[in-house]
Amino acid sequence: MKVRDYECDMQGIVNNAVYQNYLEFARHEYLESRGVSFAELTKLGVIIAMVRAEIDYKRSLKAGDEFTVSVMASRPSRIRLQFEQEIRRAASDELMLKAVITTTAVNERNRPYFPAVLENIME
Repeated sequence: MKVRDYECDMQGIVNNAVYQNYLEFARHEYLESRGVSFAELTKLGVIIAMVRAEIDYKRSLKAGDEFTVSVMASRPSRIRLQFEQEIRRAASDELMLKAVITTTAVNERNRPYFPAVLENIME
């Protein structure tokens, strides 16, 4: 991915909230690479909700920087799906951010559960 000018603040660095967009986009791509479409999940009534975001900002990306976002999924409990993610500057492989995003799915009664469609997405 590449940082766009409008994602930067007055200091010329990526605004902290923008990193969450990068992380979410990578998670959606990760699911699709395993045959699970986020849009299709929603059509099936599978609503995935973020319950925790732990983000450690290490360095700042700037306009024009190219970067990669890694995703590794795990199931830390019966009803949780967790994504460990890193953002690295492409040119130097320098770590810019580490994150652990914890999610769960909720059913029509707004109760957490782990849908079978997500069983096979872990590495």
